[in-house]
Amino acid sequence: MESDISTAKITSIIGSQFPKIVIPKIDEAKTSIKIVVFDWRWYPNDIGNPCQLFNQSIVRASGRGVRVSVITNNGDIISILQSVGVKAQKLITKNLVHAKLMIIDDKVVIIGSHNYSQSAFTMNYEVSSMFEDADSAKVFSDFFSNLYGL
Repeated sequence: MESDISTAKITSIIGSQFPKIVIPKIDEAKTSIKIVVFDWRWYPNDIGNPCQLFNQSIVRASGRGVRVSVITNNGDIISILQSVGVKAQKLITKNLVHAKLMIIDDKVVIIGSHNYSQSAFTMNYEVSSMFEDADSAKVFSDFFSNLYGL
């Protein structure tokens, strides 16, 4: 399905910029955050870690009533997220869930190569894009819903 995002502002997110750019968007979320991510890590003993700052923004969003739904491959993260009120699951499929996608309030889309890990947020050569476009967000939201079974 094609969407025209020619009028949308596209923000490039390179390497360590990810938490600096994405955390404020998570903090602004009002209704929903949908996430598909290959790998997600938790650093409970390193609260200043950029990934843990990101994790805490997800916890804050859930705590203020934002509906956070996650598909990831890491069973430990699924348990942690579920313990803070996030609906998280691992797909049981022969296919690999390798996407890295976040949809905030069905209008902001963040897509690219960043996993949610210290390496991705501090060392790896990663690139992602963020844009705000409700029509394009619907395409990605439908993708998420088909995976999640909503």
